[in-house]
Amino acid sequence: MNITKSDNRIKAVIFDLDGTLADTEKFYQIAWPEAVAHFGYKMEPWQALAVRSLGRPFAEQSFKEWFGEEFPYWDVRGYRKDLIAKMLKENGIPLKPGAIELLEYLKKEKITIALATANDLQRATAKLEMAGILEYFDHIICAEMVKQGKPAPDIYRYACEELGLKPEQTFAVEDSPNGVKSAYGAGCKVIMVPDLSEPDEELEKMLFACCRTLTDIEDLL
Repeated sequence: MNITKSDNRIKAVIFDLDGTLADTEKFYQIAWPEAVAHFGYKMEPWQALAVRSLGRPFAEQSFKEWFGEEFPYWDVRGYRKDLIAKMLKENGIPLKPGAIELLEYLKKEKITIALATANDLQRATAKLEMAGILEYFDHIICAEMVKQGKPAPDIYRYACEELGLKPEQTFAVEDSPNGVKSAYGAGCKVIMVPDLSEPDEELEKMLFACCRTLTDIEDLL
């Protein structure tokens, strides 16, 4: 089938949440090491960065590779979730610069807005509501809806299926390597807005663009 230029225009933008739209990844960088320490282990800063957006079963595998098969991953994860909930209650959910402006622009241009997140549906919805941006989203896709989370491409493939779009008709906006790899593997056009780390040479090859702020994405549309 011949694809016309209009077939490939961007019809949806699929966002990651933590570290991309919400300035909350910094909380996880505190909560993970604290939770790990609570159970008698020591987590290095690079390890906390490595688990950004890491979905199942990869997160559990990584912790067991680092700390041994006896590592109580689910207990640690549960404790970390409690720590995050406390932090969000105390601090709210700050948005990244340009988040509202970009969401408003997409709504005005009638471009579909979706979420692809490692959060479960209940937490994702609660976070969006707490941040005051739930109303902007047409679709919420969570890792629990697919077999494997990021960096596997499952969540973005599923998101495109739910949207009824080809991957090349979507922008995927991510802040972390695991998220970029997931979206790229699904065939989406990936935009990275770096949060806690810059893309390396390997990651740069996967990017349609690297933007300093969310507002810069408007120029690409």
